[in-house]
Amino acid sequence: MDLTRTEVAARKRSAAARFGLLAAPVAFFAVFFAYPVAAIVARGLKTDGTWHIGRIGEVLAQSDVRHVLWFTTWQAFVSTALTLIVALPGAYVFARFSFPGKQVLRAVVTVPFVLPTVVVGTAFLALVGRGGLLDELWGVRLDTTVWAILLAHVFFNYAVVVRTIGGLWAQLDPRQEEAARMLGASPLRAWRQVTLPALGPAVAAAALMVFLFTFTSFGVVQILGGPTFSTLEVEIYRQTSEIFDLSTAAVLTLIQFAAVGAILALHAWTVRRRETALRLVDPSVTARRPRGAGQWALLGGVLATVVILLLLPLAVLVQRSLGAPGFGYYRALTSEDGGVFLVPPIEAIGNSLSYAVAATLIAVVIGGLAAAALTRRDAGRFVRGFDALLMLPLGVSAVTVGFGFLIALDEPPLDLRSSWILVPLAQALVGVPFVVRTMLPVLRAVDVRLREAASVLGASPWRVWREVDLPMVRRALLIAAGFAFAVSLGEFGATVFIARPDRPTLPVAVARLLGRPGDLNYGQAMALSTILMVVCAVALLVLERLRTDRTGEF
Repeated sequence: MDLTRTEVAARKRSAAARFGLLAAPVAFFAVFFAYPVAAIVARGLKTDGTWHIGRIGEVLAQSDVRHVLWFTTWQAFVSTALTLIVALPGAYVFARFSFPGKQVLRAVVTVPFVLPTVVVGTAFLALVGRGGLLDELWGVRLDTTVWAILLAHVFFNYAVVVRTIGGLWAQLDPRQEEAARMLGASPLRAWRQVTLPALGPAVAAAALMVFLFTFTSFGVVQILGGPTFSTLEVEIYRQTSEIFDLSTAAVLTLIQFAAVGAILALHAWTVRRRETALRLVDPSVTARRPRGAGQWALLGGVLATVVILLLLPLAVLVQRSLGAPGFGYYRALTSEDGGVFLVPPIEAIGNSLSYAVAATLIAVVIGGLAAAALTRRDAGRFVRGFDALLMLPLGVSAVTVGFGFLIALDEPPLDLRSSWILVPLAQALVGVPFVVRTMLPVLRAVDVRLREAASVLGASPWRVWREVDLPMVRRALLIAAGFAFAVSLGEFGATVFIARPDRPTLPVAVARLLGRPGDLNYGQAMALSTILMVVCAVALLVLERLRTDRTGEF
């Protein structure tokens, strides 16, 4: 009887802890996501107190809108599949192999993900467009085809797969796969039947993030797609800023919102069916030097992919930033130009770093609390539904979120339009899903019986987390922080509307310079992009060393 009472008390503490963990994430998303998005949709579909719901059918009846919706969907599926195919070998290499320069290379792989999409599009245009590398060598141009968009999406999302899947892969006990091979299974069969099911949640999380980013692709499609290809995000921007048709933009936002919601619901249902406790080990015992010709060939293939697909576009940025003699483009960044900025462009570096640090702290706290709540076995339907809602900021138009901030957060006590915190809040909205998706697979792999045993013995929820979960998820937490910091540095869609003219971020400064004619403006944009690339690489390298010191990985 005493044991039963203890168990009942432990369950009550667990339920209270669950809702306590969710309080801050729910409030954060309600105030800084749901409220601004609802405000901008209402502005487009409601006039004189009357809702014009019929406008939804009118927009869907347009053939050009249906074409945009079809292209948005199929290119996202193809981009996701290509990214998984290309990046899965890289995830394995970074998880299982130990080789010189691994930390530096891991940081370099993440750099493309933080570059503004307009810069990614411009870099690929220089490679595959008129006068680009392919045009000069073989007379081939891809800027008029969908292949340029697909390649740019793989370039941009390669790090998502490597870090999300590789983070869990490095902690899987390799002896399980080795046991299957000793029983006669081929390497491919052992991987397919033992390792792949264990990686299922991480693969699903990575695929989901890649799909959402490509489904809402903006800068890449706008530059490389030209008048031929357009996604929902590009069309929302066009309807909002060029045609000034807020009602059509609101309908397209609702369509995108509904599509993303359906995808997230399917993902949540699939993941719940595949949840299982895994045996996790220290990554230092799973990584070893390549052995045999096959493993060395795999390592060489991954390195070649990184060089051709990732480093080559980055090299184009560096080469173009050095186009003026005597580092002329870099020196121009220290001078004021009232036609573009109220301050010297070089100040955007400090602004971006301070914003990114604040956004990372917010994202880690909110995302960490949400992930801890979502891993509890006694989670109700509301908690499981919130799992899907956390991903919506990746699927809702950043243009909508930016305008929504300006419209909704303009009255006390939420008059934040002139506050510096508005930018980190917008950046954290995008960072939180990465924190949650990175930590969930590892948290769900922790044997729930360990938590239950600690709770029955009288440990508080906080002590259970500190003693049971934290030692096993510390690595995932550091990876999540790196993702949040990287995403904050490169966030552009919402920040471009809310960043103050005297405090521009690096992506906003790059976009403003690219939008003005002249070699000097273009060269300064390339110089700022190069600086952003270097800052990100240094920050991620520091994170890699910190993670190595904490986890013992070499």
